[in-house]
Amino acid sequence: MHERPINTVPKAIIALLMLGLCLQVAWHFSQPRLQAQAEDLPAPPSLNALHLASLGEPVALAKLLLLNVQAYDNQPGISIPLRKLDYARVEAWLALILQLDPRGQYPLLLASQVYGGIPDEAKQRQMAEFVYREFLIDPERRWQWLAYAAITAKHRLHDLPLARKYAQAIRLHATGRNVSPWARQMEIFILEDMNELESAKVLLGGLLETGQITDPHEIRFLAKELDTLAGK
Repeated sequence: MHERPINTVPKAIIALLMLGLCLQVAWHFSQPRLQAQAEDLPAPPSLNALHLASLGEPVALAKLLLLNVQAYDNQPGISIPLRKLDYARVEAWLALILQLDPRGQYPLLLASQVYGGIPDEAKQRQMAEFVYREFLIDPERRWQWLAYAAITAKHRLHDLPLARKYAQAIRLHATGRNVSPWARQMEIFILEDMNELESAKVLLGGLLETGQITDPHEIRFLAKELDTLAGK
């Protein structure tokens, strides 16, 4: 095929081609750049709807929902600070997931250490109260998360009465053998920090007298602590 040299093309045609190219480039750069938009965490469906959707596998569905909830702070093309999330919806989702999988621990870990770990006092308190309410449903399995909430209340929120509320709940409701001694004793030391020495002594003496404590090492430790409090 015979090709004509470029200089045989009329200059008007070349000018039109160059103008078209320039217009195309200008149009391309004039278009607004696509930006990733953060999506709000939707309101959760009803528990009945989820049970139907689970096809008899609520634990598996609970795990999938956990992954979905966690994805909302790291969406494609954008990373959302946790404090920007709607915590009312976060709490509703976590509660619903626990209803699907009551033995699951991960939602409480997220509430106490991830969503409750941000530097926002109101949201820390919201997550701590959520853990407290869920603890009361199953104290024997969930006491460690309330213990973490008590530590948060004491050291991050500097709210000793709140820390005592959580520690007292552990002492009163988590009475099984799988509960660590330090968790049952937290209230005593929080009372000491509150300068409620008489209350601490009464509580400590009661633990020793009622036979709730059976481990010899724990008994010796608490007896020594009672002597220390008596000296104060």
